[in-house]
Amino acid sequence: MLTPPLARNLEASVRDLESTRPSTRVSSIADLVRHAQGDAAVRTRAIPLLEKALSSDAAAEVRSAAAVALGDLAASEALSALLVAVEDADLHVRQMALNALGEIGDVRALPRLRRALSDARPEVRYQGIIAFCRVAQEEEDALEALEKATSDEDAAVRYIALRIAEERIDTAAKHLPPPSCDGTRSERAASWMKLGPRAREMLHDPARQVRVVAAIFLAKAGDDTGHEIIERVVRGQLRADKEDEREAVEIAGELGLRDLVPQLERRAWGAQTWLGLRDTCAFHAKIALARMDHPRARAEIARDLRAAKRETRSAAVVAAGRARLVDLRETIAAMPDDAVEPELRADALQRLQRGPYSVKA
Repeated sequence: MLTPPLARNLEASVRDLESTRPSTRVSSIADLVRHAQGDAAVRTRAIPLLEKALSSDAAAEVRSAAAVALGDLAASEALSALLVAVEDADLHVRQMALNALGEIGDVRALPRLRRALSDARPEVRYQGIIAFCRVAQEEEDALEALEKATSDEDAAVRYIALRIAEERIDTAAKHLPPPSCDGTRSERAASWMKLGPRAREMLHDPARQVRVVAAIFLAKAGDDTGHEIIERVVRGQLRADKEDEREAVEIAGELGLRDLVPQLERRAWGAQTWLGLRDTCAFHAKIALARMDHPRARAEIARDLRAAKRETRSAAVVAAGRARLVDLRETIAAMPDDAVEPELRADALQRLQRGPYSVKA
């Protein structure tokens, strides 16, 4: 069995940027970023080297890696090089350059990102809408771009537009005061429900994945028009991409779709788990059940907060927060930092401040 190579030190990372092998140059970029993160002096040294790789390396995979690295370092200094790379001859380089511009978030990139929204190439429009919405300072600008993208001729662009809007509803919900969070989504949606009429049309989109994300968006915005699609996904009658399937399973609990309890129970604890074939949505099914006050789901989450394994405790903290099990707030608040990842605990406590879900009877 081969032992994986040791990570390079800084000087070796810089040296290997000149290797004759593209794969070596790609891995040296990853090591250089590792050294540069958290070290301002190394970052200052690394960014011009990465700009050079992005602008002049003959291998597309190296140019792509350089674009990703500049995004990881939030290198606004490399804005000009990334804007040029948006026109690279290679598809993946173009995509990674746009992604990096979104990660960096420099408003100077907005004019180019706006042009990307109307680019003839669907892959540019796809990455462009993601980056534009990250960088846009005005919510109305993002809404306008998303609404246009939901009518794009390319299904992937239509899909990602609603996915972004759905995530914005979740983000907005985190910043509402507790009285506004009563288990429904309508107050959170606010301006994002300007996309509601278009989302309802998309429930009949030719592309399956677009129909599913439209149903998820509407459910999160307090509109029950797409509940039938949510139910079909949970029952396994409509295939969905894994991320969307997990979203549908979890939101079924918030919506109080109690007819789905047997399906959720099978996903959480079905016979396949005894055979080692655990449903990939088992965790999300347990959250959905806990949201509907399911005794076993709630008891297992509470039990796992005291588990010996740190990863089990961490998963329980996440589940308790997302199910808004407020009776576990004090237990989670009292956990020492070494018992669970502090950021997971902080997120759970923030969610618990909003009170329990008030699902349908």
